[in-house]
Amino acid sequence: MTDFQSVEILLVEDDPTDAELTMRALHRKHLANNVTWVKDGAQALDFIFRRGAYAGRKDDHPRLILLDLKLPRVDGIEVLRQLKTDERTKTIPVVMLTSSAEESDVVKSYRLGVNSYIVKPVDFEQFGETVANAGLYWMLMNRIPE
Repeated sequence: MTDFQSVEILLVEDDPTDAELTMRALHRKHLANNVTWVKDGAQALDFIFRRGAYAGRKDDHPRLILLDLKLPRVDGIEVLRQLKTDERTKTIPVVMLTSSAEESDVVKSYRLGVNSYIVKPVDFEQFGETVANAGLYWMLMNRIPE
């Protein structure tokens, strides 16, 4: 985890291997300086809404959230629902980064306002490139309202 004073990317991922691969891919493209990793949906909501262990967090909201779908405690769909229905967080870009290729998950995610839905490639090299490209787009090219 990084210093909460400068978080730009929030990674919500319960699998340590996938989290490590994601952070490595972002680091290769020089996008990993300000990544915070949380391991379940409840931690993600606490972080974003400054509750519980994150109640004293003073920094701005992340510029990008990479969100797994299948998470312990609170799943990615519920995290997405809460983010996109709250005026303070609805404009934060959320990229669903998941192993689920189920059409119902894709449809549900887009109906709730996800900005992008990426199925994690099985191949490690392809996974890294996919994450790096997504990070480059959302962090460097995309513009969101202030």
